[in-house]
Amino acid sequence: MHRTARRASGGAALLLAATLVLTACGPQSQGGGDDETTGTSTETDDGGSAELAIVPSVQVDIDGAEVEATEAGNPVDPAGDGSAECAEGTSIAMAGALTGPNAALGLNIQYGAQVAVDAFNAANPGCQVTLKPFDTEGDPQKATQVAPQIVGDATVLGLLGPAFSGETAATGDVFNQAGLLSLTASATNPDLTGNGWTNFFRGLANDAVQGPSVAKYLVNTKEFGSVCVVSDNSDYGIGLAQQITEGLGDAANADCAAEVKTGDKDFSAAVQIISGADADAVFYAGYYAEAAPFVQQLRDGGVEIPFVSADGTNDPQFVSQAGASSDGAILSCPCGPAPDDFAATYEESAGQAPGVYSVEGYDLATIMLTGIASGVTDRAGLIDYVANYSGEGLARTYEWDDTGELAAALIWIYEVQ
Repeated sequence: MHRTARRASGGAALLLAATLVLTACGPQSQGGGDDETTGTSTETDDGGSAELAIVPSVQVDIDGAEVEATEAGNPVDPAGDGSAECAEGTSIAMAGALTGPNAALGLNIQYGAQVAVDAFNAANPGCQVTLKPFDTEGDPQKATQVAPQIVGDATVLGLLGPAFSGETAATGDVFNQAGLLSLTASATNPDLTGNGWTNFFRGLANDAVQGPSVAKYLVNTKEFGSVCVVSDNSDYGIGLAQQITEGLGDAANADCAAEVKTGDKDFSAAVQIISGADADAVFYAGYYAEAAPFVQQLRDGGVEIPFVSADGTNDPQFVSQAGASSDGAILSCPCGPAPDDFAATYEESAGQAPGVYSVEGYDLATIMLTGIASGVTDRAGLIDYVANYSGEGLARTYEWDDTGELAAALIWIYEVQ
């Protein structure tokens, strides 16, 4: 694919948030109402209480080495210059889990995108864009039922999503055949860009970057000589576990490797295997809905070694649901921390602090909106716009190679403190 440099704005690729934005708040994971808490309180040695939260720690490269984060220069503003014109009813879609056990991950993306859409609409009276959310529950089978609804809506010029790797794999051919842009903020399975889809672009590092980066960080920086790798049975978990295991090399302890299923609540078998191993840490490849009870049962079973997981767990709901058992957890993510100004606007809009992929949702929605503002009026035009795009966002610089992967991407390490 030919690429021309459509430079929306220059500057540094990444920024480090000055303050914590990933606090333990947000909707209940079952989609049954709002969680009014803003943190998880745990008792301290002096009898007081401390609020646990997910704190950005360090940024690492593919070798697990620390990379200094630089402040953002001039991220693209979705408002543009206010002169955008478009057809009435123009919309972009968002697809992901908006209800169900992992709803927070999809809602984070939706709420981030809504901040960008609101800023665009407020500044551009001649072009009012609607964000249309489609709930897949994070389920590949449900996603295949939702995909035709998205494709069949002629007003939809582009799709933010799907959010999960499994649902992306299940629906990718549908969106590709329809010529509809699929711009994911969170699906990290490396195989997704090997399907020959010309409409699919990933707005973050994949697990072939995340896995080795985190594995080398655990071995070289944390000096863990033996790690138990536990995976759920999702496309995301299986792929990530494979990348982590390969990256750990001799540090991957085969004697305590274990598999669980999404939806499991009883992890006693895995806990027993790990408790009997002489390991320095356990890595969990899966989502927070299972990670929370898993780490609780590890602690209840007397397993006190560090708990490590990745972006599927890196959400305030993990802290909220796991409580004190989450203290000290190490969580990686291809996602960047949210800057203060965005966090404030997001919280005003969504009624909660940003979570994992909120920034990416905003950045990728901004890219589609700038495409529409540039005069794009159809689906093919928006795919071409993204394929040739190069510009700075809040999280990183966005520019894609001809497979739909970012030209450059790094990983963040977070800790629950």
